[in-house]
Amino acid sequence: MAREKTREEKLFSAAVLRRSFELQDAEYRKGFRFVYEGVLRDLGLEDRDVEEYLKRHAAQVEAAIGRRGTPRR
Repeated sequence: MAREKTREEKLFSAAVLRRSFELQDAEYRKGFRFVYEGVLRDLGLEDRDVEEYLKRHAAQVEAAIGRRGTPRR
């Protein structure tokens, strides 16, 4: 059985998902909201938690999705 993720790991995962979709074309937004809200529910997180995490850990999230030194939109 897999160990339960820490809150920090959950926030990182949700932040990577959110940021990845933010970088996609607008046509994916509706699908993103559906997936993202389900992920938040499954992980027991709120969008504001992920937003705060992104403010503090933008560089790590950007690196995880293969972007370096790129400011958030």
